[in-house]
Amino acid sequence: MVTTAFTRKFSDIKAADVIAVGEKNAILGEIYSQLSPQGLRIPNGFAVTSFAFEHFLTANALHQPLNELMNELDQENYSNLKSISAKARALILRAITPYFIVVSVRNAYEELCNNKEKSVAVVVRSSAYAANLPLVSFADLHESFLSIDNEDSLLEAIKKCFASLYSDRAIKYRVDNHLAHARLSFSIGVQKMVHSQNSYAGTMTESACGEMLEIKASTYSKESPGQSADSSDNYVISRSALLQHKNPFIKKRIRKDHRMHVTEGNNQIQPGYILTDTEIITLANWAFMIDAHFGKQMDIEWMKDGKTGELYIVRAMPATLPAREKQHSMQRYNAPVKSLITATRKAVVS
Repeated sequence: MVTTAFTRKFSDIKAADVIAVGEKNAILGEIYSQLSPQGLRIPNGFAVTSFAFEHFLTANALHQPLNELMNELDQENYSNLKSISAKARALILRAITPYFIVVSVRNAYEELCNNKEKSVAVVVRSSAYAANLPLVSFADLHESFLSIDNEDSLLEAIKKCFASLYSDRAIKYRVDNHLAHARLSFSIGVQKMVHSQNSYAGTMTESACGEMLEIKASTYSKESPGQSADSSDNYVISRSALLQHKNPFIKKRIRKDHRMHVTEGNNQIQPGYILTDTEIITLANWAFMIDAHFGKQMDIEWMKDGKTGELYIVRAMPATLPAREKQHSMQRYNAPVKSLITATRKAVVS
C-alpha cells in the first residue's frame, strides 16, 4: 500500500501523526506498526488524511459557505441548529470528490485487499483532533460505517463521514467547547473488519490505580454494540498477579442469559463463559502492553472473529479519567494472592 498525501497506511503511521490522521488513527497506526510485531493482533488499514479533507473543501470552494452558515447559527438557543446543519451537510454531500483523492483511496483499498480478493469488508470511522486541547473528546460525535465492501461504497462513506462533521451534535459540541469549526484536523480511518457473524466483542478498562483491569465480553451486535450487566460477561484481572505469573483472576461474572455447555474430554457441565481463561489473559497482556507503550491508561475495544476465533484489538483511546471519577464505586473482591489490594476504585466504561 503506497502512502500518499491523501492516504497513509497504518504501518507508516506513528502516534505523533495526530494532525495528519487524527488521534484515533494515530493510535491505531502506532499499535499496528510498533506492537503487532510483538504478537498483538490488530486489523490492517489506512487513513484518509486531514490534508485530503482540506483539499476536498478547497477544490469545491466550501470554506466560505460553511463559515457563513456557522456565523448564522443561533448560539444562545440553537433555534436554527437543525436547518444550519442540514444545509452544511448538503453542501458536502453534493460536492465532487477530487480526482487524486479518488485515485489514492482506490489504490489504498486495492492494496488492502492484497490485489487478489474481489473485496474486503472494512469499517470506516471518523478521526478528529484539536491541537492543544487534550481534554476534548470527539468520541461518537461523527459517523461510522460498517461492512463497506467495494470502492464506490467506500468513497461514498468517506464523503458521509466528512459531512458528519456538521451534524447537529457535532456543531453544538464545538460551540459549547469554544472550538473553531474550521480549526479541526479531520481524518477518516479505513480498517479491515473482523468477521462479525457469530463473533464476540467487548471493552477493557483499567482501575484508577492501575492495579485492576476490567474486561467485558458480549455477543457482537451492530445495532447495540454496548454491553449491559445482563448481556455481558465481566472479568477482573490483577496486574501484579499477572506479572508475577500467579492466578490473576479477581472476579469472573457470567452474563444472566448464559447457557451451560459440556466440556470436551471430561463431559462436565460448565458455565458458558464467552472467553476462555487463556483468551482473557491474552487480552489482559495486550491491554497492559498498550498502556506501557503509550505511558498512560487506555480504554480499549476488542473483538473475537466469528470465523477464525482469533482475538483482535480494534480501537484504543486515552482513558478519560476526569469523567470516570464521577462514576467510580467502591467494591471489595476476594483476592487470589496475598499481595493483592482487596479494595480499590473500579473505573466504569463511559
